[in-house]
Amino acid sequence: MARLFHVPLSPYCRKVRLSLAEKKIECELVEERYWEQDPDFLRRNPAGKVPVLKLDTQTMAESAAICEYLEEAYPEPSLMPKGAEARYEVRRLVSWFDDKFHHEVTSKLLYERVNKKVQGSGYPDSKNVKAGAKAIKYHLDYMAWLLDHRRWLAGDQMTLADFAAAAHLSCLDYISDVDWNRSEAVKDWYAKIKSRPAFRSILADQVPGFPPPPHYADLDF
Repeated sequence: MARLFHVPLSPYCRKVRLSLAEKKIECELVEERYWEQDPDFLRRNPAGKVPVLKLDTQTMAESAAICEYLEEAYPEPSLMPKGAEARYEVRRLVSWFDDKFHHEVTSKLLYERVNKKVQGSGYPDSKNVKAGAKAIKYHLDYMAWLLDHRRWLAGDQMTLADFAAAAHLSCLDYISDVDWNRSEAVKDWYAKIKSRPAFRSILADQVPGFPPPPHYADLDF
């Protein structure tokens, strides 16, 4: 069985969890307090970050590289389209959410509201929280625009781009920081994503001191 060292409200860990679950790869979840820089964990990943996946004889770090490996080693069901242009678009959007969205939204809301308290590293910075609350509106509008032209974010089939976006939004939804009324298209897209069996373990996550809102695990909102 695979073993994933993770934290529950990490979008990068959730993206890997979704990929594993969609491909029906059984995985043991091991919660890792990576900020404590435990020597055993640093031996697994000297970068000191999660996720870290142990699969067969491999120990792998970096969520993008892990997901690419899973796609190559376990090609069915596929989370990448076949054509070069379509695959580029998936990778572009994965980078959009894991880089731009993370920097402008996730780090400003989730990390300020939750991570600082969990890690004992101070109090939320109100300027960052306000900036994140403003930026998420722009990103939701961009997603709405994409979904007006496509069935899924990157095209006509569900891909890793949808999982990357859902990983970030599900973390933010856990702390009620997503206005689902802003776009019916985005809300319907997320309802489809979180209704998938791959999402079940994520919707069961609990972070001590941070209970999720009632709608979090409600498949119909």
